[in-house]
Order: sequence, then structure tokens, then C-alpha cells
Amino acid sequence: MDAFGHVNNAVFVRYLEEARIDFMFQLAQGDGSPSFTGPSVVARHEIDYVRPLVHRHAPVTIESWVTKIGAAALTIAYEIKDPEQVYVRASTVVVPYDLEEARPRRISAEEKSFLQEYVEGAAGVAGSERAAA
Repeated sequence: MDAFGHVNNAVFVRYLEEARIDFMFQLAQGDGSPSFTGPSVVARHEIDYVRPLVHRHAPVTIESWVTKIGAAALTIAYEIKDPEQVYVRASTVVVPYDLEEARPRRISAEEKSFLQEYVEGAAGVAGSERAAA
């Protein structure tokens, strides 16, 4: 909480980070996929703060899904919400990164296959079926 009694805008970025890490690293590896075992960097964030989130005991849900898969970058979209309200809509451009070469790396076929399961509009992926953190 900040001085105005609501979740500070910077804290939402942290929430998005936790959801993204859960999605890219834990969900992929939990499915037995070797995808995203290496580092990645954030190239861009876009955040629309729709409504203030004030202190409460009930949790919020972070839904995340893939909106774009490129050769060396992907875009993840999010909504932070509860059943009655959307508080934040956001997207992040993520770039898999090769630390030894100090440059972006291409998304592997395995990673692309994993990501395509979470592209909105793909078979089985709709509003309530997105990955939730």
C-alpha cells in the first residue's frame, strides 16, 4: 500500500513479474518441457491501471496468455482482477537471452510449441482458461 491507501503502481509490475515467471518457467517445466530454462529479459511493459486496488483480505487473480510469438521475442498479456473488477490490463515483451553471447537468442521450436498452447484464440484457450497465477 502506498500513502493513498491502494496498491502502488510499481507493485503491480512485481505482480506481473511473478505471474510471468510462473508461466514461463514453472508451468513449462511442470509440463515436463525443457522450455525457458535459460535467462530472458524484458524489452517492454505496457500497463493500463483500470481501477485502484485497495487493501483487502481476498486475493486477486492474474490471468496471462500469449498474444504474439516472434523469432526472438514473445508478448504476454495479463489481467489482474477478481470476479467483479479488472484492476490492471498489461502486456510484456520478453526476449530469451544468451548471457555468454550477450545477445538475444531465437525461440526454440519446443518453446514455440509450448507457447502456442496459450495464444488466445488457439484451441482450448479462451478468457477463463488462460494461465492463472
